[in-house]
Amino acid sequence: MPRYAQLVIGPAGSGKSTYCSNMLRHCENIHRAAHVVNLDPAAEYFDYEPVADIKELIEVDDVMADEELRFGPNGGLVFCMEYFGQNFDWLKEQLGDVEDDYLIFDCPGQIELYTHIPVMKQLVETLQSWDFRICALFLVDSQFIVDTSKFFSGIMTALSTMVNLEVPHINVMSKMDLLGKKAKTDIEKFLDPDPQLLLAESQHLSPKFQKLNAALANLIEDYSLVRFIPLDPTDEESMSNLLISVDTALQYDEDQDVRIPRDADEDDGDVELGGAGFGAGDD
Repeated sequence: MPRYAQLVIGPAGSGKSTYCSNMLRHCENIHRAAHVVNLDPAAEYFDYEPVADIKELIEVDDVMADEELRFGPNGGLVFCMEYFGQNFDWLKEQLGDVEDDYLIFDCPGQIELYTHIPVMKQLVETLQSWDFRICALFLVDSQFIVDTSKFFSGIMTALSTMVNLEVPHINVMSKMDLLGKKAKTDIEKFLDPDPQLLLAESQHLSPKFQKLNAALANLIEDYSLVRFIPLDPTDEESMSNLLISVDTALQYDEDQDVRIPRDADEDDGDVELGGAGFGAGDD
């Protein structure tokens, strides 16, 4: 029987750890058993109890303190992830005792890990060899998407990641709860955008950059990677809508029984629950 995994990726500060915490809480609310795995060796704080934590294997601060290596923060993190890539057996051992088959991987934010350093691609292939179905969630901070140029930048990064990882991929515009009313209205055009219309808004750029933006717009249209799902973590309906999209990408079995978290009140056992369709937020 397959297992399921969300690979939560995106730039630093895009809200990945917050998403993992909120999605874990949402899964508990709908009686779906899930666990989070922390894969960020530089994480200082996260609001969840990980079932596996890469910092138990290797930590950026320890690497930076090594007088022989002399790495800075970015080099130290890459070193940690490459060391992790040589020790996937550690992860397999950590997950061996996990009874539930739905995992959320909280990943580091350095974009080079997903574009040209092979470790995350190797992780995907290793998880697939362990019978995991994987969906990548690429988070972009909605506060960053304030004009067409920044939108093109964000979506090209997402496209590069998608092409490299070769797994089902969902773009998420995070932190919608932090936007003001006007900003929420302005950002609507970026959720399901027409690249050519956005391109027309950038006519003030020099001809050189206008030509570059035109090429990017055509590329985005060709790949049809232009839709973002808005996420307000304070809104249960928003969380449910995103989980439905993830379940569809994962082909999460609608007929399977819902697994009750082990720490759930035994009295809840008298309530008959449906399949994964209930877990995905059906009314």
